[in-house]
Amino acid sequence: MERTGSHGSSIRRRSLSITSHQSQQLDNDDDNEIVSEAGDIGDRALPSRRCSDSSSFRLSFDNRSENGAVVSITGDQKLQPQHAFVHPDSSVKPLPLEITSPLSTDAIAGSEDTKQFQEPEKGLPKFLDYVSCLVQLAVFGILGVLTRYLLQKLFGPGVADVTSDKTFIYLDLPSNMVGSFLMGWFGVVFKGDITRVSEHLAIALTTGYLGSLTTFSGWNQKMLELSAKGHWLYSVLGFLIGLFLVAFSIIFGIETAKGFRWILCGLEMSSGSGSSNINWKVDSYKRQLGVMVVFLLMLGLLWGVWIRWFLARLNGRGLGRTGLFKWIPFGTLIANVSAASVMAGLSSVKRAVNSRDCDTVVTGIQFGLLGCLSTVSTFAAEFNAMRESTHPWRAYAYATITICVSFCLGILIYCIPVWTRGFDFD
Repeated sequence: MERTGSHGSSIRRRSLSITSHQSQQLDNDDDNEIVSEAGDIGDRALPSRRCSDSSSFRLSFDNRSENGAVVSITGDQKLQPQHAFVHPDSSVKPLPLEITSPLSTDAIAGSEDTKQFQEPEKGLPKFLDYVSCLVQLAVFGILGVLTRYLLQKLFGPGVADVTSDKTFIYLDLPSNMVGSFLMGWFGVVFKGDITRVSEHLAIALTTGYLGSLTTFSGWNQKMLELSAKGHWLYSVLGFLIGLFLVAFSIIFGIETAKGFRWILCGLEMSSGSGSSNINWKVDSYKRQLGVMVVFLLMLGLLWGVWIRWFLARLNGRGLGRTGLFKWIPFGTLIANVSAASVMAGLSSVKRAVNSRDCDTVVTGIQFGLLGCLSTVSTFAAEFNAMRESTHPWRAYAYATITICVSFCLGILIYCIPVWTRGFDFD
């Protein structure tokens, strides 16, 4: 009897450990998905890409047969019993289906009944839909760059004299704070409402406008220039204070947006008139075509935001087939680090050549292309999502990796050539 009891208790402990591991794995997957949705996911946000991605999923959950064996059900396999058994006396109950499966069970029942009630696609063809999204990205990216330029001039030495190249209050700090604040509004709280009107508009606002309004490469470059001059304390303070301000800006944006939504809901309930009867959805062929033509007329060529949008497909994917480190948004990380490194290299070239034409070309590339390629608003949204997840340490690890890798590469690319060549900073 003692032997049987010890055997049963060991099986119960093993079952509990397996259950704990499964729930922990599901929590991690949920956290990774939340972080991925908080930032950019590139063309995976488009309806056509979502359908193609979802068609290849593998749904897996555990179910128990009558004899107690664990049965694995997947989206592309038959029922197969696994080599795992539960003792009849075990008090461990099977996990509910909604916990063991990260997806709804409705995804399994791809019956003909649901297909016949689906409405046919009435929007643009896939190619034109893709082109329309790219056009809106470029236009909103241009608007983001222009807004960043105006904020630089407004808070810079010429007008308000708040920011400067000589202190840790760098020139792009106001635009990074404003962009992070607006990301809390349009990228977190009201993102779902905007998506119901147009998926392209939601992408253009967050990835295009807010991503181009904020810049990580400009932030990193100013800290590099301070360190090259020997102001290491200012450089460290610039990173710490800058991270605190953009993180607080997105939190402040989320809270104010929630308050505004609460006011709108109260006004709608008091008036008794809802806007549900008005169809604002840009889903018909004529509406989508009209929007694309309008934005084509506004279009100017701006490649940085497109590159970052394509890189955003790497967010939430992890490394390799096993998806290692899924919690790291590698798309945003690569965009910020690569833009910061290229900006450091161009700054070294500008100091070495030291001509008016070179300064004009390099400044245009840095401000336009690299400013749009890197982003602080998306970085702040991902940081905030990680901070509110079950693993808040990931937020600070992600911020440390981004800042340290960008800064160290900048030291090699910019500071060492400046020190060895002895450039004058005056």
